[in-house]
Amino acid sequence: MLHNPAAAAAAMEEQLRQQQLRVLLNASSRPFPSSSGSSIWPSNSSASEPVTAAGGGGEAAGGGGGGGAVSPWDIALCATGTAVACENALVLAVLFYTPSLRAPMFLLIGSLALADLLAGLGLVVNFTVQYLLQPPNAAVALSAAGLLLTAFSASVCSLLAITIDRYLSLYNALTYHTERTLSFTCAMLLLMWLLCLGVGLLPLLGWNCLRDQAACSVLRPVTKDNAAVLAVTFLLLFALMLQLYLQICRIAFRHAQQIAVQHQFIATAQATSTRKGLSTLSFILGTFALCWIPFAIYSLVADSSYPAVYTYSLALPATCNSLINPVIYAFRNPDIQKSLWLACCGCIPSTFSSRPRTSSDV
Repeated sequence: MLHNPAAAAAAMEEQLRQQQLRVLLNASSRPFPSSSGSSIWPSNSSASEPVTAAGGGGEAAGGGGGGGAVSPWDIALCATGTAVACENALVLAVLFYTPSLRAPMFLLIGSLALADLLAGLGLVVNFTVQYLLQPPNAAVALSAAGLLLTAFSASVCSLLAITIDRYLSLYNALTYHTERTLSFTCAMLLLMWLLCLGVGLLPLLGWNCLRDQAACSVLRPVTKDNAAVLAVTFLLLFALMLQLYLQICRIAFRHAQQIAVQHQFIATAQATSTRKGLSTLSFILGTFALCWIPFAIYSLVADSSYPAVYTYSLALPATCNSLINPVIYAFRNPDIQKSLWLACCGCIPSTFSSRPRTSSDV
């Protein structure tokens, strides 16, 4: 039977209009609209070349929100976050349940542990939002990124506060205990945390690239300009920490010389104490620099067009810094070691040394 050409053309035109309408309806139902039409959680192309959505003052690795294969990098970040949260929760528990650990120094260590605990939880939350929350919600994703920004900002600021506290304890040794009161330390920590919370709220307040994917940095959803500001601020803070630790080393070396002269110590004892301080200083700064400096520089020069594997490989060591911090600043402290032994074993080993720290112990 012959078909009417006009009727066939009209039917085809109607079918095309229906297809276009379905496409428009599907596009309007996407959770994260943007100029490029893509989501903040893009699908991974393969396990060896994951697509990331990183965010943090530090970083939040993302990708695969469309239900694709789980990236091994995301699994590694989630596992690291779990270990970080558990380790720092132990530090906070020891500080909370030991009444003798209430000095300003231990408040600073507690602030660092709390920041790293939140950073670990933030990594787990980002993994959950990325792979388990379907479809991902823009407000939830931005809140998760803000949590990481707040946590890692507070971690770096707490490290700076500990450095300043060590410097003041040597520079103003006679008046340190009267000036650095508990209330003063609490006020400074509260101010610091409010500032870091303000940084974490920036993505929710509109400082994001959800509607302009071309403006995204490797710290998605942070824009390239904002990521550059964060990276430069971090490098300046590291330069300040380096300068303060150099001053600490000089003061400690001078104090060790004065003590050696007054008590007529032999030169080898003084040299041993000085070498120990220098090794501790090198370990602290070297660990911090190796974990954070490469990622900060990469965030400064790279953008979202760079392969995601570079972001992952530099973000993972940065998150591991929160895993190392308790070892450096908490578990090496004799008072915290004593509390851990009492909590775990109910006794203190006979080989435990509880000698007071001196100015030469940087």
